Amino acid sequence: MSIKVGIVGYGNLGRGVECAIKQNADMELYGVFSRRNPDSFETLTGAKAYHIDEILNHKDNIDVLILCGGSATDLPHQTPELAKNFNVIDSFDTHAKIPEHFENVDKEAKQGGNIAIISVGWDPGMFSLNRLYAEAVLPDGKDYTFWGKGVSQGHSDAIRRVDGVLDAKQYTIPCDDALAKVRAGENPELSTREKHLRECFVVLKGGADAEKVEKEIKEMPNYFADYDTTVHFISKEELDRDHSGIPHGGFVIRSGKTGLSGENKHIIEYSLKLDSNPEFTSSVLVCYARAAVRMAKEGLCGCKTVFDVAPSYLSPHSGEDLRKRLL
Repeated sequence: MSIKVGIVGYGNLGRGVECAIKQNADMELYGVFSRRNPDSFETLTGAKAYHIDEILNHKDNIDVLILCGGSATDLPHQTPELAKNFNVIDSFDTHAKIPEHFENVDKEAKQGGNIAIISVGWDPGMFSLNRLYAEAVLPDGKDYTFWGKGVSQGHSDAIRRVDGVLDAKQYTIPCDDALAKVRAGENPELSTREKHLRECFVVLKGGADAEKVEKEIKEMPNYFADYDTTVHFISKEELDRDHSGIPHGGFVIRSGKTGLSGENKHIIEYSLKLDSNPEFTSSVLVCYARAAVRMAKEGLCGCKTVFDVAPSYLSPHSGEDLRKRLL
């Protein structure tokens, strides 16, 4: 029997989940739930769209919901609220607030007897797992995480909010020198500025002061002030032609020592290079949706993270098949 999935939110991530479900033969998309009028848009696959206000009417027809809203304002209230009545997966990615989000979701999921897996994606998510594995294997060591080269959607949005900016894309780029030192096992102490560069491509509104806009971007606290930032002013045509994609990726590296005197050095590295950040994230969400349904059928409930999910629960294949092919 197919796992029936509901999608909540229909932006880049929601459309990515819709595509990913088609690649998984044991899943089917029940429908898309949105704050928008369902008659105002069409889904990529022709799946039925519903207004979010009627989601409880479909409770008995859905095995798991994949929540595709934003971490700033959507998921902090959507995930705990929906976990009362559904098994849910979200991609909450505000790292500092994950413990608080976990507690809020755990309370409601346990009350409803459901499974909720939060902060699923590649960071947090796949990168988190690799940090855990590497730290456990090499306790005498140090972790490094580099992001990019890729588009930061949050930073791009921050630039678009600057007065005088019509549109913008911002790329996060790891510093080659810092990466080289880490890969050489030097265990350097790296400041924020030493780890990443920020490159901005900005389209100005007519009459905007380029010098003023550049200064405001470079001095923006929490986004650019702590980084070496380059701002390029280009036309809307150039932005649409050369910067329409949403690529991303990065590296998790653990440098550690073993032996009685730490005489042997080891480097563990995990990397991703993604053509589409939201589509890859969607693919991770979908396999964890499968895990949530399996865990719920075993009688488990409450909030979980990627740390709590056995790898075999992610795969549609049997344990026998996995042991034969992959072990």
